Amino acid sequence: MSRTVLVTGGGTGIGRAVAARCVAGGDRVIITGRRPEPLDHTAKSLGDAVSAVCCDHTNPAQVAALLDELPGTIDVLVNNAGGNTDFVSVDNSAAESSQAGLARFASAWHANLDANLLSAAMTTHALRDRLAAGGAVVHIGSIAADRGAGSYGAAKAGLASWNVDVARELGGRGITSNVVAAGYVQDTEFFRGRLSEQRRESLIADTAVGRPGTVEDIAETVHFLASPGARHITAQVLNVNGGAFASR
Repeated sequence: MSRTVLVTGGGTGIGRAVAARCVAGGDRVIITGRRPEPLDHTAKSLGDAVSAVCCDHTNPAQVAALLDELPGTIDVLVNNAGGNTDFVSVDNSAAESSQAGLARFASAWHANLDANLLSAAMTTHALRDRLAAGGAVVHIGSIAADRGAGSYGAAKAGLASWNVDVARELGGRGITSNVVAAGYVQDTEFFRGRLSEQRRESLIADTAVGRPGTVEDIAETVHFLASPGARHITAQVLNVNGGAFASR
């Protein structure tokens, strides 16, 4: 039976791979994002089972407007939109302790919290009554939640904590909620061209398997968590990082 899947930030990288995996499994997929060009390109390349809607998931008005573009029932929600906003615009003056410097510091923190925590929380809240019984919510987290990365790591740690509440709130309807915490994943826009070769080699050396992650690694894990075989897995963080961060 075909499901309806919503993938936020679905135009490129991990989101695109998740959409492709769901389509391969027979699902209909709606992808969202802020940029129309990659959304349209992905929708066309993945075929008629994919539709695209522009939406900035940090913007309450746009999330509310998105509801009018969605069907009455969503079987799977994948909160993928986000990224380290410090890579987009880093203002070194935010280190200043003046009032203006503190304001810039606060703005930089708000940007990461909005992009990586509020976006997921607001989208899930808006869709809570449309989520189908027995469905799934999957959030894309990060190894940074455990290893640290400033406001980005703090936002992803908050996402993991909030996920427990989501699982409890939705569990009575048989809906699961989990986080896939990704390590270094190659071939994405995450680093915005700021990843040096030395740093890349260091990230790979941190793994136990000796290779970077791929978008398909994350997509397969997301697909499993939304599958019939994972209906008793909820309120969890699944680390997909090649052993760069170990848990027990």
